[in-house]
Amino acid sequence: MRPSIFCHAAYTCGPATLTAAKSAAEEAGALFQIHAAETRTEARDILEPRASTPVGHLAHLGLLDPRTLLAHCVWLTAADIEAIRAAGAGVAHCPESNMKLAAGIAPLPALLAAGIPVGLGTDGCASNNDQDLFREMGTAARLHKVAGGDPTAVSAREVLTMATIGGARALGLADRIGSLEPGKEADIIVVDTGRPALTPLYRPESHLVYAADGSAVRDVIVAGRLRVRGRRFVDLDLERIMAEVRALEARIRPPSAARPLRV
Repeated sequence: MRPSIFCHAAYTCGPATLTAAKSAAEEAGALFQIHAAETRTEARDILEPRASTPVGHLAHLGLLDPRTLLAHCVWLTAADIEAIRAAGAGVAHCPESNMKLAAGIAPLPALLAAGIPVGLGTDGCASNNDQDLFREMGTAARLHKVAGGDPTAVSAREVLTMATIGGARALGLADRIGSLEPGKEADIIVVDTGRPALTPLYRPESHLVYAADGSAVRDVIVAGRLRVRGRRFVDLDLERIMAEVRALEARIRPPSAARPLRV
């Protein structure tokens, strides 16, 4: 577990809060995270009172550097992209959340072309119910093809990179995780490619992005420790955990949960 310091956004946290949080993160050697340019409204709210874009505002405060991760980054200008690139900050791309909340489509091809470290994220369960990074990969690859009218945009290999070493780079952890190399953490998943949905197999990266989902994962190793084997937890009591979750659900369920929602 690696802690980080997170401020929600520049439109909910004032300059003093943002700079204090960033200073605290630097003192602790921790990553600083913040939502940036997620919605069109946010861009307008930041633009009017501070004469800047959300990213421009963060850059003006001195908050952009390689230890800063910007979530979403949907409504960016060319100047914003250059500011992120020049500062070495990372971006967390969350396409399914952006789609569910109708936030918009991030300029992912431009971010990648600029050489900005981009990782793939799911966002929270309120805006992305399944939290399945495999499905997130497929969504990212398809979304930017149709958005740009280019079937070659954001290839399967690029998306797989974003979900692995790209995410590690965006988090500032590429020296520890994100790829299988001597000296790095042994973080490994084993995907069952013998399943009917994944047969025949010609190009593994294409299958992982376009055909697989989380249920295809058979084994999970975290830092060299076997945690899931044959789709069963090795050292966790799933029935007990689920019972505790259901008990919590009953306690916190709001009255509105009984009514059907349109979302």
